[in-house]
Amino acid sequence: MKNIKTLLIVALYILFAGGTQAEEYNILDFGAKPDGRTVNTKSIQLAIDKLNEAGGGKLIVPKGSFLTGSIELKSNINLYLEDGAVLLGSVDMNDYRKLTGHQSLILASNQNNISITGEGTIDGQGRRLVLNIDSLFHVGKMDMAEYDQTHPDESTRPTIIQVCNCKNVVIRQITVRNAACWVQQYTGCENLTIDRITVSSITFHNNDGMDIADCRNVSITGCTINSADDGICLKGSWNDQVLIEDCRIHSNANAIKFGSGAGATNVTIKNIYIYDTYRSALALESVYGHKIENILVDGLFVTNTWNVFFLRLGNKQPNEKGEVGTLKNITIRNVKADVPLNRPDMNYEVRFPGRSCPLGANIAPAIIIGIPGHDIEDVVFENVAITYPGGGDEATGFIPTWRLKDVPENEKVYPEYDLQGELPAWGFYVRHAKNISFKNVAVAAKKRDYRPALVFDDIAGIKMDNVYINEDDKGPQIILRNVIGKDLKVQPELIKTVK
Repeated sequence: MKNIKTLLIVALYILFAGGTQAEEYNILDFGAKPDGRTVNTKSIQLAIDKLNEAGGGKLIVPKGSFLTGSIELKSNINLYLEDGAVLLGSVDMNDYRKLTGHQSLILASNQNNISITGEGTIDGQGRRLVLNIDSLFHVGKMDMAEYDQTHPDESTRPTIIQVCNCKNVVIRQITVRNAACWVQQYTGCENLTIDRITVSSITFHNNDGMDIADCRNVSITGCTINSADDGICLKGSWNDQVLIEDCRIHSNANAIKFGSGAGATNVTIKNIYIYDTYRSALALESVYGHKIENILVDGLFVTNTWNVFFLRLGNKQPNEKGEVGTLKNITIRNVKADVPLNRPDMNYEVRFPGRSCPLGANIAPAIIIGIPGHDIEDVVFENVAITYPGGGDEATGFIPTWRLKDVPENEKVYPEYDLQGELPAWGFYVRHAKNISFKNVAVAAKKRDYRPALVFDDIAGIKMDNVYINEDDKGPQIILRNVIGKDLKVQPELIKTVK
């Protein structure tokens, strides 16, 4: 009996996640016009409501351009975009509304068994929308307190998809493009599948490809993301049981980021190709007292990205219990990466401002930084190969190994890899960490860098086995300061201990 009940639940989930539905409606039958000019919000919402009353099913958006404002998706409905169908976001701010937190083109809150599938496109027309919002500020129709120096701030710009507190959510195969703010937000959801979608949004500031917050059982597979901010970002205080696999990401910020305030446990990241990314390929950041634990990264292929790894435990603000967060039990393996000399996003329409560190520092290494008394723990690097440009210049930024104590902690600063300023290593810089393992790790510099390859400062337990360093420098390449518990299977002449 228990197995039969389980099969029935699975069958119902498949039914409403893009399979065969009991009812099938077409938005044309409710008065929607595919001319790209008529605002179809009422027609589309009427179709959704009627389909919901009928018990659910498939709502078809046929070929054509359908202009709309905010629409609210309801339980047991598959919004299906046929090939050639385009949902166009209105460029009139008055056509948008919010259910929780943020205005959005497609909204869902406290619904079950919802999906958006098909081969069509959702286009937020973000830049035109933002320019119209911008005009409202300057004619006095919006509060200038919500204006961020040069543009409307995040709270005033609609997202494209916002799904909150929903169960059994499927987003499959569609294209989502041109957001005014974040492209997609999923908050408080359970059983979320995002499969083979294309995100193309280099339209404006804060164009995160997808933001996941406080969600459980999440699968992100086969996606292609080109975003003018973080590509895939975990946010909120916790996320659990997350799979990110077989994705291709370009980002004008970080490709995969566990946001500065994020908590995340039991996450697997597999077979990800990252290219032309301005900041970090992988950024794991806990500075608001949350847990980032049990993370497996297996297969990361990074091309033309300024920083490969940024693991940061900070204390910008403790959690509600006054505790610092954790960053531990992390395995990163099977990685090939190259770091360029010049900024990777030069050929893209939307770029971040230049490096934000105070000295215009030399190329940054892979970074693992905790805080005094709170270590990053149990990190394994295995089968990792990174090529750097080298050529570090003392005149650009100079932190010699005898000044390791002068590297700022910056534990209360918003975390980005370049906010630490100049770092004293070109390959890996590890500080305030416990139980760090390097196995089959190779770093190479194309030109001589005045800095050593690897620096370890305040470390309790470090293992090295088959570590290869290729640079035109015969001096020490592995610098140790305040390190206990060493098991280093490397040539002794490569190692130097400093005070």
